[in-house]
Amino acid sequence: MRVAVCQLNAQEDQARNLVAAKALLERAAAGGADLAILPEYVDYLGPVAGQPVAEPVDGEVGRFFADAAQRLGIWVVVGSIHERGPDPEHSYNTCLVFDRSGTLAASYRKIHLYDVEIPGRVSYLESATVAAGAQPVVVDVEGIRVGLSICYDLRFPELYRQLVTDGGADLLLVPAAFMLHTGRDHWEVLLRARAIENQCFVAAAAQTGDHEPRRTCFGRSMVIDPWGTVLAQVPDGSGLAIVDLDLERLRTIRAELPSLANRRLQPSWA
Repeated sequence: MRVAVCQLNAQEDQARNLVAAKALLERAAAGGADLAILPEYVDYLGPVAGQPVAEPVDGEVGRFFADAAQRLGIWVVVGSIHERGPDPEHSYNTCLVFDRSGTLAASYRKIHLYDVEIPGRVSYLESATVAAGAQPVVVDVEGIRVGLSICYDLRFPELYRQLVTDGGADLLLVPAAFMLHTGRDHWEVLLRARAIENQCFVAAAAQTGDHEPRRTCFGRSMVIDPWGTVLAQVPDGSGLAIVDLDLERLRTIRAELPSLANRRLQPSWA
């Protein structure tokens, strides 16, 4: 499977964001990608006060990406959009997966919400406007089991272990808008850890640059193999990287170092 991780700088202008995302998808398709992954909040990343009304998954934004997937003939992972939530005050942070025909193959609502207070540096309460999801999701993409997650989920290894042990995932996706101040020290480390401990490919598509006066995203979208080797990384600015996943290498690593098979402790959900 050929995978593209797309990196962009979404802003307050939703129409402009969609045009930029479409351009990256077109480049991914031209490069022969089977699966293209966009970042978290590809529809809007700006002040809460200016946020467009959240839509259902089959709303205007969802249909835009469904049409793009069908037109380009590739699988499209819309890292996340603002999905209409359980009440007027809360939306869901939702990842959408469209197959080559533009059919919605899966959706995942972000489980772990970014509620962080660092005095003098950052104050962000995602749960004030976002409702948490509850269900891990794995989707079959032409024979490859793909586990879904979003941004802050990356800090919770139990989610990824469940995607692998219960869902049989071989590829883990991490669309994100990872903050600059944590991304510099933690982004690559955590991505490589999730790949190594779960013996999976990891594809992470990130937002990059300034989005509002107090929000700057780290970027550095990348693809990592099950040994923890970074196969490709997108430099600063909008762009993409395309990588061929060697599934035989995944099987070899799991056979030669059978850490998943050697597990002794069973998780509480088993």
